Amino acid sequence: MPMRHSAIAFGDNHTQYLYEWKLKGIWNKLGATISNHFEDIQPGSPEEFIFEHYWGYNSLGAAKTMQYQVEHISWQVAKVTEPIFDADVAELYGKAFEPYLTVKPISAFFANGSEINVRVGEKITGLV
Repeated sequence: MPMRHSAIAFGDNHTQYLYEWKLKGIWNKLGATISNHFEDIQPGSPEEFIFEHYWGYNSLGAAKTMQYQVEHISWQVAKVTEPIFDADVAELYGKAFEPYLTVKPISAFFANGSEINVRVGEKITGLV
């Protein structure tokens, strides 16, 4: 799909990020206005729950899972205001997701990420 993006500074305090992709002739959007002030993730916060994951898993079938380790420094986060998600949810994800992805979000997060290392995974076999 054709894609484009923009980052527009609003003074020294905020930046609006917008990512867009063209689906069936219509531009879909994902973005937000972000504070330019980043802080450490606080222990026990929703941001910690979302961003501080160091293990990943992929299904390899009914009884096998691939487990891999992800390493990165602790990221910093910035306050999000005015989140934007304007997309053809039914076309992208299916009609079942419309009730959840067409309403105002309960939360939105922005992190200043970093390089990561993904360690070679191992297969986990479970009982069926």
